[in-house]
Amino acid sequence: MPETTPAAPARPIAVLGDGGLLDRATEAAVARSFRLVRPEPDALADTLGTCAAILVPSETPDTARHAGARKAAEVAGIPWIPLHTDADAIYVGPVVTSPGDACPTCADWRRRLARDQAQHHETLRARHGAAMAAQPSPLRTRAAAAVAAGLAVALLEATLSGRALPQDAADRAGTATGRRPGDRFLRVDLASLAVGAHRYLPCSLCEDCGGLPPDGPEAARITPLSRPKPAPDVFRVQNVVAREQELYDIYVDGVAGVVPSVDDERGGPLPRAVAPLSSLRGNSSQHGWGRTTDYRTSRLTAVLEALERFGGEQPRGRRTTVTASRRELGERAVDPRAFGLYPDDRHDLPGFPYLRYHEDLVMPWVWGYSFARAEPVLVPERYAYYAAHSHDDPRFVYEISNGCAMGGCLEEAILCGLLEVAERDAFLMTWYGRMPIPRVDPGSARDRSIPMMIEHLRHRTGYEIQLYSATLEQGVPCFWAVGLDALGDPDRPRVLCAGGSALLAERAVVNVLHEMAHLLEHAKIYDAAERERAARMVRDPSLVKVMGDHSVLYSHPDAFDRFDFLLSEREARPFASFEEQWRWPAYTDLRADLQEMLRRYLDRGMDVVVVDQTTPEHRAGGFACVKVMVPGTLPMTFGHQNRRVDGLPRLLRVPYELGYRDRELTPEDVNPHPHPFP
Repeated sequence: MPETTPAAPARPIAVLGDGGLLDRATEAAVARSFRLVRPEPDALADTLGTCAAILVPSETPDTARHAGARKAAEVAGIPWIPLHTDADAIYVGPVVTSPGDACPTCADWRRRLARDQAQHHETLRARHGAAMAAQPSPLRTRAAAAVAAGLAVALLEATLSGRALPQDAADRAGTATGRRPGDRFLRVDLASLAVGAHRYLPCSLCEDCGGLPPDGPEAARITPLSRPKPAPDVFRVQNVVAREQELYDIYVDGVAGVVPSVDDERGGPLPRAVAPLSSLRGNSSQHGWGRTTDYRTSRLTAVLEALERFGGEQPRGRRTTVTASRRELGERAVDPRAFGLYPDDRHDLPGFPYLRYHEDLVMPWVWGYSFARAEPVLVPERYAYYAAHSHDDPRFVYEISNGCAMGGCLEEAILCGLLEVAERDAFLMTWYGRMPIPRVDPGSARDRSIPMMIEHLRHRTGYEIQLYSATLEQGVPCFWAVGLDALGDPDRPRVLCAGGSALLAERAVVNVLHEMAHLLEHAKIYDAAERERAARMVRDPSLVKVMGDHSVLYSHPDAFDRFDFLLSEREARPFASFEEQWRWPAYTDLRADLQEMLRRYLDRGMDVVVVDQTTPEHRAGGFACVKVMVPGTLPMTFGHQNRRVDGLPRLLRVPYELGYRDRELTPEDVNPHPHPFP
């Protein structure tokens, strides 16, 4: 029986092209199934009033042509489909059927951000985009253009006939979480002609369909909600492993995903995975890492950590609206000095990059919520987002992602952010206060995986792991782990350090052991040049400039005696002897856990300030993202000149209050050496 050709619509199809190869192929494909019109750009609106749809093929992403097509299609109430050729592919779609539907500009942004070395591609695009587009390419063939044009016509036929575009289970799951299943496009590989379908999330900063709501005090207000837990010892409200495929479909795509890829890091002592974030910052600090006891969970954890980085880079959930000095803002604004700044004489050092802070310094501020005041407060944007700054903003402080966290709800995210603040604060308090914190016997843990992991790491890496309780006045279980080279190899670090925290002590130990495994896996064999660099850092701490330098410094044997306060001989205590100090109530609601954690800080006269960093991208997966700040805690910094310990009197007081020093410290007592984290 002969195949039947679908009846052509009564109204014609418009093709608004640029005369190139793809335009000609599209015209031919449309003409085989539909009546065709070629509208003049200056009469586009009048022509489209009589058309059923419009196809917009071009040899490059033609933003002006797309803008005209979008406006005219919206006025005419008809769908439109863009096609364009890129360096290695032709992109077809998405299908835009109505205002607020799929956005081609979002798709283009996601593709550009997902490229490897995206920041370099964007630089080339800005400088040489027109010249590169004009260059003929042997990959731009008639066959590739014909395949893409045929796909566009097939999408058009499905749209006009009312047939649903093909949906798989992942699309339906996306609908359940608020994603628009139409946000997808097709890709034709120019080299192989392989066709792939790719879903993407709308871009909250898109100049065509985006637009962030203004930041304001009411949007920053936080009222913790009841969040029943599966069990008292479970502190996550979502089972992300059960949502594995759904989350990958929402976030992970090699062409247009917020996370382009997830890869296992094989060969290490424990399972680990890495997920780079689509970002123009383009460095490994934007990678998400997953460290668990199996690769499946590690991969998911890596994706979620990459999404956490996404929230912390810059405001993508609300638009910053306040630019002023603290003197102008008054008590509505948190005093930046409460987070620690630099001593005045450091600003006189050659090349020191930060301005002196003063009350008349004008800067952007974002709204957060103060739990001590029970009201919204303003926080310098530089503290809340670590990569948001324009060249015009005053650069007065160095800040990282410390306190950034993501969770299955706002309460979970705040709790996780507080745990990270507690961990880093405990590590730095131990170091700067040179506190001889107690050693813990891992063999006494109820969780027998703990001594097994330590033995496994020793066997695989040749490092002996020692555990120390760094828990501070809030009673939040925090640990310092030290890896000591048991092989006596002069070509690798003699000591490596890591920190970890959790509401349950043995969970905190497992966390710190996973961090230590990562460090041990990458313990370098240093050559003569690197050893000499480490020696120079020992003599001149100003040479410790970036995160990796801290580990290089403490690979040198001449720095080992700096750990005497910690590694001095003393008997390891069993876990049971710390039980009262580490006790955490068995709550059945996560809100109660958060309130307990907040109380432990507030009762000590400390504030907890939270900036909600949640973006539409987070909400697509049902997540919340925050930055938690606790004025008075010690901020984690990298690069010795960046350390901020001045103006934080708690550093001088706590070592004495906890019984580790026989008097309060003076500024001269503070450990002058660079810290050994990570």
